Amino acid sequence: MNLSKIHHIAIIVSDYEISKDFYVNKLGFSVIRENYRPERKDWKLDLRVNEYTELEIFAEPTPPRRVNRPEACGLRHLAFGVESVEQTVQELAAVGILCEPIRTDDYTGKKMTFFQDPDGLPLELHE
Repeated sequence: MNLSKIHHIAIIVSDYEISKDFYVNKLGFSVIRENYRPERKDWKLDLRVNEYTELEIFAEPTPPRRVNRPEACGLRHLAFGVESVEQTVQELAAVGILCEPIRTDDYTGKKMTFFQDPDGLPLELHE
């Protein structure tokens, strides 16, 4: 078996237009496919993260809220690798996205920080 890469990560959002603006216009991911599925009354948006990975966004009519504290089993956060956490934090601030204070990961020794998407999904920047 050769599981060599992650093809895509799927998330569910509560507001299609707000999330599309966040991930496309603020984070800079490009649209691969965008489809309304009338049988499910939802949107499915596939975004290009890099040459190997896609972010799949489902906008459902009334999804339950994400459990935050205490954290539940399942996806804890989504982490993006960046060359410079400081530079990326400045770029995010320029489009109105605030990050937590930058800190050093205890295990990797690399800089990292967190911010959130419009539905409160924790997103991490990690060098």
